[in-house]
Amino acid sequence: MNTRVFKILSEDDERQLSEVASILRSGGLVGIPTETVYGLAANALDGTAVKRIFEVKGRPQDNPLIVHISRFEELAPLVDVVPEKAARLADAFWPGPLTMVMKRSDAVPDEVSCGLPTVAVRMPSHKIANAIIKAAGLPLAAPSANTSGKPSPTCAAHVLHDMNGKIEGVVDGGNCEVGIESTVITLCTKTPTLLRPGAVTLRQLADTIGDVEVHRSVFSDFTETARPASPGMKYRHYSPKAEVVVVDGALGSFIEYVNKQSAGSAVLCFEGEESSFPDAVVFSFGAKEDSRAQAQRLYSALRKADELKIKRIFARLPDTDGMGTAVCNRLLRAAAFKVVKL
Repeated sequence: MNTRVFKILSEDDERQLSEVASILRSGGLVGIPTETVYGLAANALDGTAVKRIFEVKGRPQDNPLIVHISRFEELAPLVDVVPEKAARLADAFWPGPLTMVMKRSDAVPDEVSCGLPTVAVRMPSHKIANAIIKAAGLPLAAPSANTSGKPSPTCAAHVLHDMNGKIEGVVDGGNCEVGIESTVITLCTKTPTLLRPGAVTLRQLADTIGDVEVHRSVFSDFTETARPASPGMKYRHYSPKAEVVVVDGALGSFIEYVNKQSAGSAVLCFEGEESSFPDAVVFSFGAKEDSRAQAQRLYSALRKADELKIKRIFARLPDTDGMGTAVCNRLLRAAAFKVVKL
């Protein structure tokens, strides 16, 4: 298959947007930019097209997808009822990196929700993503546009690395602003529950709708026999080919521990710490107190390690305040929850 690349930097590029929309309406798959990561988009109302997403990604069949819309009015046909708390969250954070899980309507194919009675929906703030959804006139199912389990793509080159020849097109809309997947909250539990942390923080959610619980899978492994209600809850995710080891300890202890390891390993550390590891390949992913920069750079660093054929990466555990919760979650999953405590 010849994968076409569309360079679209403006929502006014009607010709190319129309071509992309035509591919999606005809059942094709297109990698599209969003503010979080690049998504692998298909017509969410076409079960056959959605099946192809699972096939080309190698995605487990019990891992539900997120449906993307461009206007709040597009939510009602997808859900049984729009909860009052959903309206409040949408008013506060849509368009933006927040996904809400609600009871689904009959319009949503089983393939999207993997047979669950719920559907996950979000409205991206990326102007090109929004324009593509409007041009297609369809809700789009769009998980991250990568081989399942690998670091998510934050630029078009990452998508092409994993998907070239497997899908009909990739829209190059530049680098993703956020760099990690959306926050996911379910409104189907007695108390709304955070299923996956992201750029919209737990504090922001609670300030908007009151009490919010945190699912245990955010910081620990998910029971293998349980069915995930959201992407990112089950399975090893966001992982390079290299073994990732998260190290929890003070900087001095981290330096001493890493420098005793075998040569040829890599280090994922904070800015200003690079010179402390003379025998390792070093990737910095933002200042210690800057969790937004860490999120933006994390997946690119993990993909770079693969390019260099690194065998093992020792990663500094970030602070878990605010958006740091999301960065910590992604690192723990990349490491299959392998943590060395110093």
